[in-house]
Amino acid sequence: MSAYRLLPGLVVLCLGALAARAIGLTVGLNHLLVAIALGFALANGPGVPDRLRPGIETHKLWLGAGIVLMGASLTLEAILEVGATVLLVVALVIAVTIVVVEVLSRNVFGLAEQLGSLLAAGASICGVSAVVAVAGAIRAREDQIAYAAATVLLFDAITIVVYPIVGGLLGLSDVVFGVWAGVSMFSTGPVVAVGFAYSEVAGQWATMTKLSRNALIGVVVLAYASYYAQQGEGGRPSIGLLWAEFPKFVLGFIALVVLASAGVFSPAQEATIENAYNWLFLLAFVGLGTEIRIAELRNTGVTPAIVVLVSLLLVSAFSLALLVLLF
Repeated sequence: MSAYRLLPGLVVLCLGALAARAIGLTVGLNHLLVAIALGFALANGPGVPDRLRPGIETHKLWLGAGIVLMGASLTLEAILEVGATVLLVVALVIAVTIVVVEVLSRNVFGLAEQLGSLLAAGASICGVSAVVAVAGAIRAREDQIAYAAATVLLFDAITIVVYPIVGGLLGLSDVVFGVWAGVSMFSTGPVVAVGFAYSEVAGQWATMTKLSRNALIGVVVLAYASYYAQQGEGGRPSIGLLWAEFPKFVLGFIALVVLASAGVFSPAQEATIENAYNWLFLLAFVGLGTEIRIAELRNTGVTPAIVVLVSLLLVSAFSLALLVLLF
């Protein structure tokens, strides 16, 4: 794709980021949430013209780049302080989420098995990315993929608003809130946005926790592929598919954490990198806001939304209670 095609949309992202920063400083609102609101207003107001779409759709690239650079502000020592505990919580919450969604889908609401599995994957790992990855392994129908993806996006939009409010009302510590958002929200963008809206520390823990969830996407895809293959309804995923779906920015993030732990970056360089990833997040969240379209969310099936809502309430309460006890 030529740079010329990307330029108009990139200009809009930059202008949105600058406007979000200015509004945030003037009004006292968190600039990352303002960036999402501006993107939402564009998508649901005048709409996003076709000529802007290629550039605006690069927002996932800027989110990944920001996460990579954020690794420079962390050290292995800081991560390992509660890292093992967080990993155990992540594994437990993923397992609980999958079981709850599958049981509700199949035994309570009578959804098709493939649709329930797509909802479980999206809620337990990394939102729409997990839906798409698992869909390829279990041969889900296009309409099932659409329902599952729309349901995940609906709750991404809801949790962006609700989580900071609940965290503030309960007076959660930065670490507890960050890990809670990281283990129970769905997609990476909303998790990072909500975490940093709460505080810098919460944002770091939310991002690290979410990355550990994302890295387990291959395990979940293999598990579902094996199950459906035994039922005669799925296929074996290739190494290429698993690598294609693996979030590569996790590797870059780890590399910069290692470099920071080795003392490679000076305080001035760390400050510059922090400023850079904050701006990259602003660009990403303007684009993220354009993905929340009311017209598409209205097409979400009622039953899949109820399944995910009940699951989210149960898993959020369970994970929060567990984290408050542990931390």
